[in-house]
Amino acid sequence: MSDAVLYGYFRSTAAYRVRIALNLKGLSADHRFVHLRKGEQTQESYRKINPAGLVPYWIDGDLQLAQSLAIIEYLDETHPQPPLLPPDAKGRAVAREIALVAVSDIHPIGNLRVLNRLIEMGVDEATRAAWSRHWIETGFDAIEARLSQLPGPFCLGETPTLADICLVPQVFNARRFGVDLAPYRRILGVDAAAAKLDAFASAAPANQPDAE
Repeated sequence: MSDAVLYGYFRSTAAYRVRIALNLKGLSADHRFVHLRKGEQTQESYRKINPAGLVPYWIDGDLQLAQSLAIIEYLDETHPQPPLLPPDAKGRAVAREIALVAVSDIHPIGNLRVLNRLIEMGVDEATRAAWSRHWIETGFDAIEARLSQLPGPFCLGETPTLADICLVPQVFNARRFGVDLAPYRRILGVDAAAAKLDAFASAAPANQPDAE
């Protein structure tokens, strides 16, 4: 898959997810960087590539995908080993539930374009940070309750799945916004287990060529 291209940004949790999935699959891509803080995603040159003006963006031959979960599931279907979902229907449903809390309930409310809109509305920095912490904590409360019913060290046992791929980047974001993670024992355990795997460690924002 060396001809595939992944547009991303080191601190984008959505791009972070795709990097983890690629690493778990042992796949490579041509990583190209879109500096979100400088607004490169809004420039015409990038909008011609991805009209949504977001990252990640995946190009593989004639296939172009703009959503992280679509990219990850495509990778899982085209390169099924190791699988990113449990073998049983119930396990897959639970993995997707955890992933969707991170991807659909937490992430969209605190992503850069939402925070930029709050700036345009006159919301100060402290209030914006409190906003982000509130929604992260709300989602983490739900995830922690679910994980308390499941075996560790990862979300669903001994092997990382889609759930871990989506949760770990959100833990990174929680730390950025100063969330008190002490109440989230299982979530912290997942993050610690993931940090021991090179697939997660090498995908971390600090280890990307565009990190700053």
